[in-house]
Amino acid sequence: MAINLVEKYLNAVDELFKNESKRSLVTNQDYSFDGSHTVLIYKVGTAQMNDYDRSGAKSGSRYGNPETLTATTEAFTLPKDRSFSFVIDRLDMDETGATLEAAKCLARQQREVVIPEIDAYTYSVMCDKAGTKPAAEALTADNIYDEICKASAALDDAEVPETNRVLVVSPDTYRIMKKCKEIVLESDIGQNLRLQGVVSNLDGAAVQKVPANRLPSKFGFMLCHPLACTAPVKLESAVMHENPPGVSGWLVEGRYNYGAFVPDNKVKGIYYQATV
Repeated sequence: MAINLVEKYLNAVDELFKNESKRSLVTNQDYSFDGSHTVLIYKVGTAQMNDYDRSGAKSGSRYGNPETLTATTEAFTLPKDRSFSFVIDRLDMDETGATLEAAKCLARQQREVVIPEIDAYTYSVMCDKAGTKPAAEALTADNIYDEICKASAALDDAEVPETNRVLVVSPDTYRIMKKCKEIVLESDIGQNLRLQGVVSNLDGAAVQKVPANRLPSKFGFMLCHPLACTAPVKLESAVMHENPPGVSGWLVEGRYNYGAFVPDNKVKGIYYQATV
């Protein structure tokens, strides 16, 4: 005799694994785009040092000839104006056990689509604008520490602040680091930093492990300071319209206006090492 077994739908959704945003650790919000699409910042020059002429015989001024300081500008325009839109039918929401509830779907859209896109764009800009980009090479357990030390030395020579530096690595690079006998990773990391992807500390720099799908291809590692890159999100708008014209249910729309910029005088604050 045939038996019809019970089938049951659970009020649960098989959610994708997605990390929260990582970019806040390696960027800043120094420039405000409120009320403007483009901002201009100044680059002001300096004067050279002279030998003080105590007698005043060499020139009209004992301090040397006065120089006129230069003041040029850099323009930054937000390049990304992105949006999304989706509809949730009222009966679809009701007859799927409220798993299509609008607020939950919006949060999922932000977590699984919006945040990864903005993160990936920011890291791509930082790698592209890095002031030091040595030739690509294969990273191994034998050379990884030396290559990271070269990056640290480059930032030291550029007089980048030693505090708050971040070493961004992919999961593959982090695996190589753990195999290197010269690297001692400090794993005593606070919970707030762990939420931003920090897994350890190396020579004073926070080691941030970022998923490979948010990094450029052939990414090895990047040593940077958050002062080097500003990553504003000027508009972060998400709206749920209930029963708009033509829809029995909800229309959910979102718009994000964002960008990432590395000023000319800050490029040496980023060192990017690609792999072959």
